[in-house]
Amino acid sequence: MDFDKKICIAGAGGFAREVLCCLIDKLESFNKKIEDVACFMVPDDSFSETKILGVEVIPQSRFNPKYYNAVVAIGNPATRKRVVKSLPRETKYVTIIHPSAIISKWVEIGTGTIITAGTIITCNIKIGNHTHLNLNTTIGHDCFLGDFFTTAPAVNVSGNCKFGECVYLGTNASVKEGINVCNDVVIGMGSVVVKNIQEPGIYIGNPARKLEKNKD
Repeated sequence: MDFDKKICIAGAGGFAREVLCCLIDKLESFNKKIEDVACFMVPDDSFSETKILGVEVIPQSRFNPKYYNAVVAIGNPATRKRVVKSLPRETKYVTIIHPSAIISKWVEIGTGTIITAGTIITCNIKIGNHTHLNLNTTIGHDCFLGDFFTTAPAVNVSGNCKFGECVYLGTNASVKEGINVCNDVVIGMGSVVVKNIQEPGIYIGNPARKLEKNKD
């Protein structure tokens, strides 16, 4: 891991703090103190405290890619995408992988990705930029994960699946082998995807079906 610049964790919510924990575990082999390596970053209008968990917090207006690298630790894919677009084009994004993650050498991982503890990623898999794979996620062989792909804990994706951009899978969701999912889809907690999803929206249940808006 490159420590020439401080790592700015964009966000200060629950997942951002979990990412800080992930970094702390990773630093054990580098003899580095977390407060010297990382800081949190929040929008200027949300800046109200200067430290979280003993680590510095800065407003986004202070972010300068000359002095900071970044990782966007915001769970909502659309919000994460907006934050990436709001940062300077020359920003360098770091990828954070927990030491306990099991990843084969036949996996391509995009920039700015976060892979947390207990995740298993097998072979011939391409992971897009700014992806989040939360605790104990499993990704089967020959999958493609688009940019800003996101899993909550304990998601299971079978082999030969393809996901578009800004797809979110809730806790304990599972996906059958060979499934394609389009952009801008949310799969609800515990849902089971057994058919291709070709329309953006929220899908829930077993089998997963699109949640229609109440017209009343």
